[in-house]
Amino acid sequence: MTPLIRKIEREFENRFTEEYIVVKSPGRVNLIGEHTDYNEGFVLPAAIDKSIVLALSPNGTDTVRLVATDMDDTFESDISEEITQSQKKWPNYLLGVIDQLRKNDFIVGGFDCVFGGNVPIGAGLSSSAALEGGLLFGLTKLFNFEIPPTKMARIAQKAENEFVGVQCGIMDQFISLNGKAGQALKLDCRSLDYEYYPFNNDNIRIVLCDTGIRRDLATSEYNIRRSQCEQGVNTLQEFQPGITSLRDVSLSFLLQHKTELPPDVFKRCKYVVEENKRVLQACNDLQQNSFESFGQRMYQSHLGLRIEYEVSCKELDTLVEIAQNQKGVLGARMMGGGFGGCTINLVTKEQLPVFKKQITSKYEQKLDQPLSVYDTKVSGGTHLVTEGELTSAN
Repeated sequence: MTPLIRKIEREFENRFTEEYIVVKSPGRVNLIGEHTDYNEGFVLPAAIDKSIVLALSPNGTDTVRLVATDMDDTFESDISEEITQSQKKWPNYLLGVIDQLRKNDFIVGGFDCVFGGNVPIGAGLSSSAALEGGLLFGLTKLFNFEIPPTKMARIAQKAENEFVGVQCGIMDQFISLNGKAGQALKLDCRSLDYEYYPFNNDNIRIVLCDTGIRRDLATSEYNIRRSQCEQGVNTLQEFQPGITSLRDVSLSFLLQHKTELPPDVFKRCKYVVEENKRVLQACNDLQQNSFESFGQRMYQSHLGLRIEYEVSCKELDTLVEIAQNQKGVLGARMMGGGFGGCTINLVTKEQLPVFKKQITSKYEQKLDQPLSVYDTKVSGGTHLVTEGELTSAN
């Protein structure tokens, strides 16, 4: 990570000034609890050691100047009046944060920002949330805003919902801003109450297998799935008015009213209801240090995502099938919105080298496609980079 930070610093100094702050904002893995966040359910994510790094400084004008080093692209905008979307798309994740801050009565001045990272774009590791959270956190430091962590997560989420147009839940922004090293975070997406659970077993590695398949959430079926869940809630409310989300629905109640729901809507609801229960059971597994049980719930989650929520694809299914037959793999499932991206695998430290070699070769043999495999560790949330942190990393 230190070379990346140094690269961002050099780029900023070459373009702007030598007075700036540096923010490190992590991507995330979601251990279990997929598509439950926007249904006011439970999720169990963790921040990881792959991050977006931003260098920022106020410039005393009404102009925002952005530099995306990974795309070798720049963007400039006058923010003295109404903020409008950019045709380039990538600046919208940053402009949306400024827009939301203003809607919350915070006065944002002009600033310069250089950013880049090692979070794979589109792989389901929430690079967008890392970018949004990183800029938001940085702006609170530049302009002395006092924003509690929960409100900060809401602002970042609304930036993506209302400005970018992706109807994501709050999980990605929340964990990126509030992650802790060696801890998974159970988030109640209704109340935003949260608890930390230990995930620091030295014999277990989190391994991500990236299919390389990318899709744009804003134009995918992500929003359709959300609409189907809302349709299910609206129908079930006719029989129990107290229901406000699928969080309130028991499996027995859902089965009782199966015939009142279109088949696809029923399947979506059934998956979400069962996934919520799996998250709570998985938290208990972590308390008991039972990674074997935890891994079995991951397999069950993938099955639900494939058959009932129908957001998997042949590449993801192939990876999970290969992983299930590998020694030392405790669990595997697709991760993220679906239709591509990564699988997340729990692998014993002893079998890690063999697993990487086997899953790469078998995947390429079956699908004639390359596979990127990398292991991660649970890391801390968004924070200012200090010189001490850079020195200790060397």
